[in-house]
Amino acid sequence: MSRLDQDEHELLEAFEAGELKQAPDAADIQKRHREYAEAMFRKDARINIRLSSRDLRGLQKKALAEGIPYQTLVASILHKYVEGRLREER
Repeated sequence: MSRLDQDEHELLEAFEAGELKQAPDAADIQKRHREYAEAMFRKDARINIRLSSRDLRGLQKKALAEGIPYQTLVASILHKYVEGRLREER
């Protein structure tokens, strides 16, 4: 078994004790993530894009923090924008 940090150990104990409850909107969250995953694997077109080195490094850092490849992050951002779920704050 892998080693758990203190927070992970506490979460596992709470789960095993039945102390955790499902979020009220869990079904919606699961549906949204399922749609993201399906969109991520349904790649049938390729693009090339030129970015500043600074922006690319920023994307790579954010992707690393999320634990995903930066190309996946870029595809996710573009998908959300096209679907109208990503808007600029003013």
